[in-house]
Amino acid sequence: MRRSRTPVALVTGGGRRLGRQICLALGHAGFDVAVNYHNSAAGARTVVKDLNAMGQRAGSFKANVSKSRQVDRMVSSVIRTFGRIDLLVNNAAVFLDSPARSTTESTWDTTIDINLKGIFLCSKGVIPQMLKQKKGIIVNIASLGGQQAWTEHMPYSVAKSGVIMLTRVMAKALAPTIVVNAIAPGAILIPGEESEDIQHISRKKIPLRKYGAPSDITDMVLYLATKASYITGQVISVDGGRSIL
Repeated sequence: MRRSRTPVALVTGGGRRLGRQICLALGHAGFDVAVNYHNSAAGARTVVKDLNAMGQRAGSFKANVSKSRQVDRMVSSVIRTFGRIDLLVNNAAVFLDSPARSTTESTWDTTIDINLKGIFLCSKGVIPQMLKQKKGIIVNIASLGGQQAWTEHMPYSVAKSGVIMLTRVMAKALAPTIVVNAIAPGAILIPGEESEDIQHISRKKIPLRKYGAPSDITDMVLYLATKASYITGQVISVDGGRSIL
């Protein structure tokens, strides 16, 4: 284990899409990064390579965030490798078609386990280390779907609403040592990683009349991780104004 004063971030689901963007943004900001993945091993290796090219230490760590033993092993491995965990970004999630009238038990369980239980387990895993350090930051990636009733994605909407309340409860319970906040993205387009099957809401239904970019989320992650010393228990919507409609 190599000890360093460089801050260390653990990002779940860091091998692809928004997680990849968060990892790279943290690297550019001077963080060493532990990149969690489950099925995206190749993507995680690429992110690690890109972070190393920036001059940052990085490593990939496999774990299904909904499995407590895997999460505990991952956290222990990150601490052995980097010596500390200053920031946890709970990003890992699934987004499955699941209309309210036809959601299966399997889809419900998978969505709740990864999107809500996973955040609980990963947070629970890093809390002892953060308390030992007498400082830590947790940023949860919630969703506009946790603030609105998305009938075509019922378990996702329910899970993300749970993330919002979990954020508030943890912030209250862990203050003043650990700061906990959440970001609720709206429609964020990630160039080169958009599935043709995804149908985004019309721009006309977004007050700012445009979709968000990954930087809209990563900038907020960086703000909460490095600047927001007097903010905790909050859910910040980054959605072009959709949450006010």
